[in-house]
Amino acid sequence: MDALTVLLPAIDPVLTHSAAAFVGTVLLIAAIEKLRDPDAFRDAVENYQVLPGAVVPAFARAVPLLELLAGVMLLPVASRQAGAGLALALWLMFTAAIVLNLRRGRDRIDCGCGGSAHTPLGKGLVLRNVALMLATWVAAAPMLGRSTVWLDIVAVGFATLFLLGLHFLANTMLSHQSRLLDLRNSP
Repeated sequence: MDALTVLLPAIDPVLTHSAAAFVGTVLLIAAIEKLRDPDAFRDAVENYQVLPGAVVPAFARAVPLLELLAGVMLLPVASRQAGAGLALALWLMFTAAIVLNLRRGRDRIDCGCGGSAHTPLGKGLVLRNVALMLATWVAAAPMLGRSTVWLDIVAVGFATLFLLGLHFLANTMLSHQSRLLDLRNSP
């Protein structure tokens, strides 16, 4: 039995497929955003100040490729366990770097999550990553032994779109949080 599935009972295939499609899509979008602007991502990695300067360029090139790999591997059932393991390792690494910088009092740097919006580090980002880890865990869960029908495919599509909508809403709120706090505290 795989280490990721030890604590999860078998669950309905719609849930596992939806979670896998959601997490896989999040990883693929994040990787594409980082690959579109590699200099910005390299700068974000450097701003975290957790790696030696000589390692930063190679690390910044490797992370989007690992995200692409994990995202693609999550989609087919045959490679889902390995993709979930890689995705969990990435989420844990990102979250550890965020927590380390928050403990240092460095909450104004950009998370480097991808995209053009500046998203400062904060507890909300940690909670978002925990939610992504839980979704990854569900994606790796063993499935009940029932066959899927066309309605299941439709349900997976709608559930995936709903989860992606929540994710993008959370990211938008996190990126605007510091501006809202600044406005609230202005004279």
